[in-house]
This record gives sequence, C-alpha cells and structure tokens, in this order.
Amino acid sequence: MVFCMEKSDLLRHQIINNLMAQRTEKVADAAIIIWEQMATQIILIIGQGGFNSLYERSLFLTQSTFPWLSANSTASPTGQWFADLKKCFEGQSPAQACEANSLLLITFTDILASLIGEQLTTSILRSSWGNSALVGPGKEFKNE
Repeated sequence: MVFCMEKSDLLRHQIINNLMAQRTEKVADAAIIIWEQMATQIILIIGQGGFNSLYERSLFLTQSTFPWLSANSTASPTGQWFADLKKCFEGQSPAQACEANSLLLITFTDILASLIGEQLTTSILRSSWGNSALVGPGKEFKNE
C-alpha cells in the first residue's frame, strides 16, 4: 500500500490521505475522479472562476515540490486542467503521482479553508467524496 503524506492533525488532511491510500491502482484515473467530484461541489459555492483561481494557485505552489506538474493556466476550462493533470500523473510512478496529488489537494483545501473556514471546507469534502473518505476502518469523518 502506498502512503502519500505525513500524518496531520487536520481532519481534512486525514481525509485526503485516507482517500489516496485507498486508491493505489490506476492512480492517475483515481486522482481525476477525486478532483472532478470536489470541483463539482466547490463550483456550486464559489463559481468556475473562483475554482480556477484556487486550482491555479495550488498548482503553482505544488510545483515547487513537484516541478513536473504542468501549469497550463491560459484560461483553460477545469476539464482541460484535469486532462493535463492526468497526463502529468501518468508520467510518474504511482507513489510519486499519489504524493503529488495529495500535496495538491492539501494545498488547495488549505487555501479554501483560509477563505471559507475549516468546517465548511470539511463539509464540502464530505459532500464531494461521501463514504469513500472514511478516516479510519469503519469510521465516518465528522465535522470538528
């Protein structure tokens, strides 16, 4: 099993790490599904432009650790970014893709939480990923 990131006390970080640990095969496909599910919920709240801005900033910040992540930010629709992201992940080992995606998701949700708060961000993740984001064996995550 591939473990992607260090342990964190923040519930949403635990949710992301657990979700990524569950998806050790076809990491690129799984990553895009996770992003699409989350984007759908976030766009309902902050709109396409808001999502695109947060995604672009998160990608830029994550590139300092994973320079192979491409940043095709020339007004690409979200779907195109995800296609580019998938290509980046497919060019890496599953462990490397998993780590990069975890960091990208954590960076994105850190920025989002700083804007809308921890509870709302965690609630969005629950709406996005449902029961697939259990924190531990047989435990659903709760708002804290």
